[in-house]
Amino acid sequence: MGNLVAIVGRPNVGKSTLFNRLTQSRRAIVNEEAGTTRDRQYGLCEWAGKEFSVIDTGGWVVNSEDIFEGEINNQVAIALDEADVVMFVVDVQSGITDLDLHVAEILRRSKKNVILVANKVDTFDLQYQAAEFYALGLGDPFILSAVNGLGSGDLLDELVKNFSSDEKETFDDLPRFAIVGRPNAGKSSLVNAFMGEDRHIVTDIAGTTRDSIYTRYNKFGHDFYLVDTAGIRKKAKVNEDTEYYSVIRAIRAIENSDVCVLMIDATRGIESQDLNIFSLIQRNKKGLVVCVNKWDLVEKKDPKDIKAIEKSIRERLAPFVDFPIVFTSAITKHHIFKVIETSTKVYENKTRRISGAKLNDFFLPLIENYPPPAYKGKYIKIKYVSQLPDTQVPTFVFFANLPQYIKSPYLRFLENKLRENWEFNGTPILLFARQK
Repeated sequence: MGNLVAIVGRPNVGKSTLFNRLTQSRRAIVNEEAGTTRDRQYGLCEWAGKEFSVIDTGGWVVNSEDIFEGEINNQVAIALDEADVVMFVVDVQSGITDLDLHVAEILRRSKKNVILVANKVDTFDLQYQAAEFYALGLGDPFILSAVNGLGSGDLLDELVKNFSSDEKETFDDLPRFAIVGRPNAGKSSLVNAFMGEDRHIVTDIAGTTRDSIYTRYNKFGHDFYLVDTAGIRKKAKVNEDTEYYSVIRAIRAIENSDVCVLMIDATRGIESQDLNIFSLIQRNKKGLVVCVNKWDLVEKKDPKDIKAIEKSIRERLAPFVDFPIVFTSAITKHHIFKVIETSTKVYENKTRRISGAKLNDFFLPLIENYPPPAYKGKYIKIKYVSQLPDTQVPTFVFFANLPQYIKSPYLRFLENKLRENWEFNGTPILLFARQK
């Protein structure tokens, strides 16, 4: 199950720079000015064979001093409530401040794994100044320069020591569906519509993941788990910043699911937060059903409008466009059963196996007619194709004499042919070229 790491600390200590280094991206905007990060950034990091999600907590700078402190309390409290490990970042160059002492006090009282990171050790001499952070009472500070990478390997080694091993769930091997989306897109209403009657059939099963609940749905011939998302389970004990909390919830739910139902508000269309959640579903290689909710609030429901909306959604989520779109209203219960049927179908597609004989009968004549482009006068011959067993998503290997010269446009061409011939709607597919 996914592990979650939250990066906390006062403004301008280098949280976003550290986030970019861990996720090997440049998604978080980095600036000298305190408080640049307003939106929460989240990404995947891999180290020593373990994958984990990282959250950069930002948005702490508000004009007045009092609100500022309240926001800090909120974000630290939410991070503590949800994360497996908290990285508390401090700045060697400016030393301990009152805010650092304040955050450290909250962290000490918590029972969480806290790693103290003394950042901005950009020159060799500065490392000796890190000693003053022992006064925070959070153990040895890890010396780090997020800018040039000094100490990042040691920090990651310490980080992955804190993760529980990936245990398998002990309960039935049923599909797991997560309903995710922005706050107020109608997730809770949809879950309540599913669970409306025959409450006695619903059972709450705590999974091996800390505090994660699966609600079993077993009626009308369907049997699956609804993975906890905001709305199924208790809200946090903190007065949360909804947007931040929903992001953490979405990460948890996506990691623990097989298929994600991405709820979009029909009255607002796709917004940047939807795209964030979509990219998270993609990076975690989960099945996808897009559910356009609040369809009862749309005035004109011309079939041409539906086609136009579907087209615009696919354009926003491109290049992955092979997924089903369902128009629903959780309030009037319009098409809510179709969401379950479509999710079940996507799960079947995600677990679909195709025999080697069928694959080769289809692909070898096709490749004969449309071979990969020659590279530097060398001809590439694909000899046979097979599907790998026991993979998270359907994964196919094309064995060739010169696999390194098969470029991504050709693999995309093969993937499109695969999707045309077999039903893989809603699921990512991986294609690799390997030496025969």
